[in-house]
Amino acid sequence: MTVNTEPEALISPLQSADGSATFSYAGYTVVGAVNGPIEVQRRDELPEEAAVDVIVRPAAGVGGTRERHLESLIQSTLRQIILVNNFPRTLIQVILQVTTAPENEYVNAKVVQASSNLPILPALLQTAVLSLLSAALPLRTTLTSTSLAIIVDGQSKKVVLNPSPREIEASQSFHVFSFTSQDELILVESEGSFTMKEWDDAYAAAQRQCCPDAATNDGDALMDDGSPADTNLKQFTRSTLEDKIASELHWK
Repeated sequence: MTVNTEPEALISPLQSADGSATFSYAGYTVVGAVNGPIEVQRRDELPEEAAVDVIVRPAAGVGGTRERHLESLIQSTLRQIILVNNFPRTLIQVILQVTTAPENEYVNAKVVQASSNLPILPALLQTAVLSLLSAALPLRTTLTSTSLAIIVDGQSKKVVLNPSPREIEASQSFHVFSFTSQDELILVESEGSFTMKEWDDAYAAAQRQCCPDAATNDGDALMDDGSPADTNLKQFTRSTLEDKIASELHWK
């Protein structure tokens, strides 16, 4: 399978949802749908704010503990950016369907299985935000998210952005960072063994991709293959929405 090196997105592909989006990047494709604010069951009702329900559906089979873990991470993150106090006693439902995932690769003649829950998290978060924007729900901010792996390369170590399953399996540690549009860190999840210096290097690399303006004056950090983090996810989100608005206003 050819992994898409540039992000791709489609806003409002589903006609029956209040908001929807399709996002593809780093081998993952996710379709998101948002409905809300809608009526909530009495047992889930919150008197002063909206309840946020996140459902993650895998590409094959039924969801399990992996999906429940991802749902809890996404829900807690989205509650920080949605103006839930504007819609008390209602429900905002976010459904994320994974349609494509990177094919397993071979390491030492063994197939690499999904040993971590985190690699797909950036694609799920990005799809959820685009779907919320499509639904015109009021947000405090938007966010961008990326993943990195720290890999031992001989006597040195390097940071690999959006690593493949094989690179994740061979890595010393794996990290997911999410930043708001104000360049503030809103979510970080890390697995493996790493020092604070290595974490700082991973943070700087993630900031360069998600917040290139804020990271301009940062110090040197470990990078993969000497290649720059040239995918500006914040600008991608902005340009995707601008293109959608321009197409809808074209008839005027």
